[in-house]
Amino acid sequence: MNQFLIQTAWWVPAYGLLGALLTLPWSIGLIRRTGPRPAAYFNLLMTVLALVHCVALLNDIWDLPVLHIDMPWFRILDLNLYLSLQISRVSVGAAILITGLSLLAQVFALGYLEKDWGLARFYALMGFFEGAMSGLALSDSLFFSYALLEMLTLSTYLLVGFWYAQPLVVKAARDAFLTKRVGDLLLLMGVVAVSTIAGTLDFAELTAWAKTADLAPLTANLLGLALIFGPIGKCAQFPLNLWLDEAMEGPNPASIMRNSVVVACGAYVLIQMQPLLALSPLALTTLMALGAVTAVGASLVAIAQIDIKRALSHTTSAYLGLVFLAVGMQQNEVALLFLFTHAVGKALQFMSVGSIILTTSTQDLREMGGLAGRMPATTSAFVVGSLACVALVPLGSFWSMQEWANRFWLGAPIFVGMLLVVNGLTAFNLTRVFGLVFWGDPQPKTRRAPEAPWLIATPMVALMVIVLLVPVMLWRWGLLPTWSQINWTTVALLVTSGAVGVTAGGLLYLGDRRAQLQGNGWKGIQTLLAQDFCMEQIYRLSIILGVQQGSRLTAWIDRYIVDGAVNLLGFASILGGETLKYTISGQAKHYLLTVFFGVVLGVVCLTWVF
Repeated sequence: MNQFLIQTAWWVPAYGLLGALLTLPWSIGLIRRTGPRPAAYFNLLMTVLALVHCVALLNDIWDLPVLHIDMPWFRILDLNLYLSLQISRVSVGAAILITGLSLLAQVFALGYLEKDWGLARFYALMGFFEGAMSGLALSDSLFFSYALLEMLTLSTYLLVGFWYAQPLVVKAARDAFLTKRVGDLLLLMGVVAVSTIAGTLDFAELTAWAKTADLAPLTANLLGLALIFGPIGKCAQFPLNLWLDEAMEGPNPASIMRNSVVVACGAYVLIQMQPLLALSPLALTTLMALGAVTAVGASLVAIAQIDIKRALSHTTSAYLGLVFLAVGMQQNEVALLFLFTHAVGKALQFMSVGSIILTTSTQDLREMGGLAGRMPATTSAFVVGSLACVALVPLGSFWSMQEWANRFWLGAPIFVGMLLVVNGLTAFNLTRVFGLVFWGDPQPKTRRAPEAPWLIATPMVALMVIVLLVPVMLWRWGLLPTWSQINWTTVALLVTSGAVGVTAGGLLYLGDRRAQLQGNGWKGIQTLLAQDFCMEQIYRLSIILGVQQGSRLTAWIDRYIVDGAVNLLGFASILGGETLKYTISGQAKHYLLTVFFGVVLGVVCLTWVF
């Protein structure tokens, strides 16, 4: 049984892709009589099989060392491509997290998209999504990881543009796709360069090669910068961070996956490439700089958003900025722990948000209020998910933040201060959202809001229980520190920063009268933050304007210089032909006179040139 599960590990991503194929008759309209529900059931069955397979596989390989499986995939002449898999507790655990959250999100989608005409198409895309992510978790090849990241880019485009009849949705899908393509193109350059220099693309072999590699500093730096830009785009890090905000135009069940595990896939690949990045101090420094800017900047932007999904999506970018900092400091274990604890808490948050949007038909925080008494299950889910995303003892993110702070306490205390700022701002933002949505008097759109239906409430409550059990899981896996290993100073600072954020948010948004900041200065700051520090305008005035002007210059050169020269040559040929036809008289003396003038003109030209 052990060998069978290991040898069939490649089935795990195949389940999701098979589910996507099984839904095609319904998603493309070949079968209409039964409605789209059977497509959802097929995909749910495949996801259950993938989850069971992963759980059984993890149980069998728990005490085994890391296994590497190479299966021939494509062979022609000297080109041999293998499907390389890494079977370890980390990779299989990541696949369990992906398939488990995918299962809950798909059950959630049955209630959320119950009356949507594109339900079958949504499940086909979710199967494609799941297959790409689970394959990425098990991949041991940089080539296949890049191919699967491309699949994620395509899946993101299709899911963000799911409601393609809306112009705003089409624009959001296009912007998300093009923004990611920038990072993907640079990553492709890095993959080709690695293949040429190292002669392999398997992560295990690349790790061994990196230990003895002797690259010129310029080569190492260019290679490292090319490799990190793919994950920067996937993880919505500055300066490729605008797409995650746009991606909130897609259906909420897809946002559950996107904000929990999809964006984490880029960071997961970055962790696998860490031995290569260690060859370039510039790449590691860039990771830390961009991560720091994104962590603080996105936390500030989040507190000015009035769209509930955008208010939470920016915190996703901020937390992944902290992961980039950890990778830049070569703390891979901390980064993986951070990704896990953040994923489950963020998924629960977006489930509660989907329940709110479905029952109130609005995403505007200014139109909400008073939902705590009307939606107790949704309120509990939001509170538990929010507490799991800040440093609150004993939930999951507290332990990842505490470990993060311990690693940097002596070597880089400024990063600990950055963590405290991000934790405080996140706590403030989540308290603000809670006050605007659940506290206060009911608004017209929330006055008669019912609790979510059972298809939405069931996965939401199930995930809430899982989030509460995360500390137990960490204890069973031996990932919690002992009492003697705990740095009580960092614990006190983390708890204090969260308490300050909650207190400030409570004073402003949990009182009888919600505070309204007055004055042009405050309004200007709010507008600056709400518009993401005017990044879109900066792009328009710099990159987009530069491309436009360059295109216009190229078009002018092509029209008036290149085409002009060609047209002038054609005109001269026509003029010469029309002129010479009058010299055809049939008399030899005229031909000799023409030759004579031609020779004289040639001699004059040569004399003038030389």
